[in-house]
Amino acid sequence: MKQIKLCMMLFVVALAYNCKTENKTDLAYAVKTQEDTNGLSYETVADDPTGLRLYTLENGLKVYLSKNTDEPKIQTYIAVRAGSNYDPKESTGLAHYLEHMVFKGTDEIGTTDWEKEKAYLDKISELYEQHRAESDPEKKKELYKKIDDLSLEASNTSIANEYDKMVGSLGATGTNAYTWFEQTVYVNKIPANELEKWLTLESERFSQLVLRLFHTELEAVFEEFNRGQDNDYRKRYAAMLDGLFPNHPYGQQTTIGVGEHLKNPSMVDIHNYFDKYYVPNNMAMVLVGDFDFDETIKEVNDAFGNFERKEVVHPTLPKEEPITSPIVKEVFGPTAETISIAFRTDATGTKEEKMVTMCDMILANGTAGLIDLNLNQQQLVQNAGCSPTFLKEYGYHVFSGTPKEGQSLDEVKLLLLGEIEKLKKGEFDEWMMDAVINDLKLNQTRRYENNSALADMYVDAFIKQLDWKNRVTFLEDLRKIKKQEVVDFANEFYKDNYVVTYKRQGEDSTIVKVENPGITPVNLNREQSSSYITNFNAMNSKPLKPKFIDYKEEIKETKMDNDIKVSYIKNDQNDLFNMNIIFDMGSDNDKKLGLAAGYLEYLGTNKYSAEELKKEFYKLGVNYYVSAGAETTYVGLSGIKENLPKGLELLEHLWNNAVPNKEAYDKYVESIVKDRKDTKTEKGSVLYSGLMNYGKYGENSRLRNIFKVSELEGINPAELVDIVKDMKNYEQRIFYYGKDIDAAVTALNANHVVADQLNTYPEAMAYAEKETGGNVYFVDFDMVQSEMLFLAKGEPFKVENMAASTLFNTYFGSGLSSIVFQEIRESKSLAYSAWSNYSTANKKDDSNYVMAYIGTQANKMPQAVDAMMDLMTNMPEAEEQFQAAKESTLKKLAAERITKSNIFWNYERLKKLGIDNDNREDIYNTVKNMTMEDLRNFFNENIKGENYNVMVIGNKKDVDLKALSKLGNVQEMDIDYLFNYEQPEDIKM
Repeated sequence: MKQIKLCMMLFVVALAYNCKTENKTDLAYAVKTQEDTNGLSYETVADDPTGLRLYTLENGLKVYLSKNTDEPKIQTYIAVRAGSNYDPKESTGLAHYLEHMVFKGTDEIGTTDWEKEKAYLDKISELYEQHRAESDPEKKKELYKKIDDLSLEASNTSIANEYDKMVGSLGATGTNAYTWFEQTVYVNKIPANELEKWLTLESERFSQLVLRLFHTELEAVFEEFNRGQDNDYRKRYAAMLDGLFPNHPYGQQTTIGVGEHLKNPSMVDIHNYFDKYYVPNNMAMVLVGDFDFDETIKEVNDAFGNFERKEVVHPTLPKEEPITSPIVKEVFGPTAETISIAFRTDATGTKEEKMVTMCDMILANGTAGLIDLNLNQQQLVQNAGCSPTFLKEYGYHVFSGTPKEGQSLDEVKLLLLGEIEKLKKGEFDEWMMDAVINDLKLNQTRRYENNSALADMYVDAFIKQLDWKNRVTFLEDLRKIKKQEVVDFANEFYKDNYVVTYKRQGEDSTIVKVENPGITPVNLNREQSSSYITNFNAMNSKPLKPKFIDYKEEIKETKMDNDIKVSYIKNDQNDLFNMNIIFDMGSDNDKKLGLAAGYLEYLGTNKYSAEELKKEFYKLGVNYYVSAGAETTYVGLSGIKENLPKGLELLEHLWNNAVPNKEAYDKYVESIVKDRKDTKTEKGSVLYSGLMNYGKYGENSRLRNIFKVSELEGINPAELVDIVKDMKNYEQRIFYYGKDIDAAVTALNANHVVADQLNTYPEAMAYAEKETGGNVYFVDFDMVQSEMLFLAKGEPFKVENMAASTLFNTYFGSGLSSIVFQEIRESKSLAYSAWSNYSTANKKDDSNYVMAYIGTQANKMPQAVDAMMDLMTNMPEAEEQFQAAKESTLKKLAAERITKSNIFWNYERLKKLGIDNDNREDIYNTVKNMTMEDLRNFFNENIKGENYNVMVIGNKKDVDLKALSKLGNVQEMDIDYLFNYEQPEDIKM
């Protein structure tokens, strides 16, 4: 499935996907202006399936409200039309750094003595101006030392993370923010009963900017900058934008900023930026969830209506000249080689957006597009695709591809351009255009069920100043496009006007080295409180009672005529269905099963070629998949309920009549070998897959139990087809989520024919977890940062520990106000990311694990390790923080609702742990009565004194291996050995 593309389409196609397929008149989408019971006016669009009410307060603040009562939560966004495009040229990265600082509090939040603290902050600001103007390196160091000294003094009156503590106490989840070209957006998902308190907090938060704990947060931004230097995709993306936009900030000002500017910040510039752009008529509030419209807008108006309106003039940005010949860019890094071809487009809201959207989906929709069928299905490249992005002033349509082994990037380029040529020649079926719109409709229907996805659409419309009516009617506009229009547009648009970016393997000479400035740890004062937080905590909200699931009541059961059990849950939301045929066996039972499931993707039948099958499924608007995990195999089908019978008939036809294809299998093996090669170049795969598995299991793991290349080449593809066909002869069960269970069972009876006597599963291979401790497994990798995982095997799973571990994770290691985050990042500036948790086993007979992570500059690693180990040995106790964590845990549980198909999948997970009820009720009641002493006992019994295996990935030239040896025996690991891959010279292709 083309999931990345669908995510991008979320912003591109904010459409009325629940509308009927026939064209509608403009009157059907008339914009109405009405008044609510408060006398406040709002706009709606007729037949808008999202039910949006769009308010504009007197001060200009836009408020987007959409109601969804599936769960008692509200997805909140506060969006500002202020992004990296508007950074001063001498202060790039400013908008992003400001985003970080908005979490630091105000003159009310985060301080014990504002007047005293302000005096320090003013002096620090003056020193930064001197530091910025100074050119002598030694004098700059002297000034920085003064900044560091004053920052320590200032921290005596500051209180770290008070905002995070308060929003956490509401039971909020997903607390974060992001900055991009034209926007900065602040995110929270809150329990519905906490809306008034959240509005009170946010109105204070955005009333004033205070740049406290400035230099420690600046170090965190440097860490983020370094993570970007380790991300080859980001580097390729930046090079592409530079080619597309040689004058416009889209290509010339990255969101993270230039390293030199980050080293020389101006607190004055940041304050000026905040004062200019963070004003109500340049902001929007987006609320999607369970609330009353009239009550909510009154509360919003009470909280934000007194913000002062100011005239906002965004800078006029440069216009770009047309691209008349290909522009070539190159970037280097350790990851697999890739190529991209990008065409500059008009902005969102234009006719060109519609035409490019249609072209894009005809070219690649994840199933039956030209690239899907002609390149991916035929395995002519390792993978390929395309995706558009539409921004406020321009956009771009990007084609990307990864070569097969022995294939050059230029060969991939020619293949991609070849598919564009087919589009220009009209070499696609006319039915594809209707199928594309139905596909978009199907996926958008799914996304409308997600409050966060819908809220994203509203933010996108606000930032780009789009008329919501035009977003609602976008689908109908696409439906009017004719094939000849697409062909004519493609011939006019796709010429030699592109930027080609080669991502090659090799050393990156543009890496910026960042020195460790030697920051003195600041004081957190976690036991102190501002008067604001005291008053905030005294505010009462309407109580929200938790709701627990009776799984046996919610999950209904019936049977097929052949007695196969069908579990089902009714879909009351829409006409979509999801069906899974479940086999409780996987590659642990038969090593070839996963291989066989993947091979089926490339096969046709005695009636259809593989490409024809993809087209038939796409015509129906039905997706299928066959997926074999270690312990479970799924054969799945999803789509619109009316097409379930035909979709199931087609799936069963493939299942019963797949024809082996030796050429397809040989290419499949080549693809597997290339995937293995590419996996070795991804640091995330090396750390979280290779090193982590070795730390848990040693040599005997699923990860290492793979077929050698010679073994793959020796397998008869007919054997794999027989394995897939033979699955039907094994015990199985079915789960259906949809509107019409009777029709689903009828379709199953007609199409899913199995043996009279089903086989039991083959015995599964077992993998024993090894004891941890005394080992440091190190991989030398070309990267700027270093990353570490600490892993300690704990006791076998105990259901009675689940409440304590849930509370412990909230208090100690998870989230912005956790002990680990505060100590490692906020106080000591030793890492961009640091966390720790007590990880619960997936099965009742498996062990729990204590885990911790640090991502930091290599030159900070010894200090970061010492800090983390100290925390894992001596848990700081802060009663107020404990109570906040406890309240947060309870409120999250109270607001949590398990609904729809998730009811079944949650029950599946619990059964593996030997639990047959909704254990959240026991967790809730236990946490409610827990004390700091209980948490201390849990820590002492389960965390303190554990023996860790430590997994480290970093550049050997920078990592202090001697310091690592204090943690255990340092063993430099070969990546091929970790994954049990053959050395390249051993592989004959």
